[in-house]
Amino acid sequence: MTNETIVTAAMLAIGDELLSGRTKDRNIGHLADILLLAGIDLKEVRIVADDEDAIVSALNALRGTYDYVFTSGGIGPTHDDITADAIAKAFGVPCEHDAEAMRLMAEMYAKREMEFTEARQRMARMPVGSKHIANPVSTAPGFNIGNVYVMAGVPQVFQAMLDNVIPTLRTGVRMLSTAIACPYGEGEIGTPLGIIQKAHPDTSIGSYPRYVGQSFSTEIVVRARSAELVENVAAEVRAMIEAIRQSKAKDNQSAQA
Repeated sequence: MTNETIVTAAMLAIGDELLSGRTKDRNIGHLADILLLAGIDLKEVRIVADDEDAIVSALNALRGTYDYVFTSGGIGPTHDDITADAIAKAFGVPCEHDAEAMRLMAEMYAKREMEFTEARQRMARMPVGSKHIANPVSTAPGFNIGNVYVMAGVPQVFQAMLDNVIPTLRTGVRMLSTAIACPYGEGEIGTPLGIIQKAHPDTSIGSYPRYVGQSFSTEIVVRARSAELVENVAAEVRAMIEAIRQSKAKDNQSAQA
């Protein structure tokens, strides 16, 4: 497996309302689901306030590390919607009203018999050199510059924009997975499971504890980009579970003797 088959991404969610808890983010999970299906690894998520320096710093760190960066929030009509300005600053280009965005939005507001106010015109501003991300929900486009895709924070709009972005991206080999039910808690499987993981660095083994009634159990998920590798490691995990079962049965027999 070469690194050329792996495509990575990060997300930058922007907005004071996310950090205050006033708005519950719904875009991170949706992006993770869509990227997983596309064969793109979401490796990092950051949430920052409506602060230009914070946005610039986070964006520059992420876009230099990952193949793609997706942002949400901060491209609306109000004074604290500063994402477009911050991204322009990060790329060292002016932020201006885009002529095509202005035309699209002017037509939309005219059809609705609404005034295309100065505040609404703010939604047509983007860094010079950007390409539009179509917005089939409310017309005001997102934009793409470099490896950064800038989208609205409203979940319905974010999802619609993302649907237009995904087909344009380079994708990698998809991550495959299988889930294994384990009747033992993490305290009992932690050490042997760690040994299996260390022996197979090209896999990711996750353990997810459950507590039902008076007993602990665990769901173990094996992930890899090779179906053969997934099945081989899953077989080792099942053998580990069986070894624990046999050991417990032997201990019980000894205790009863």
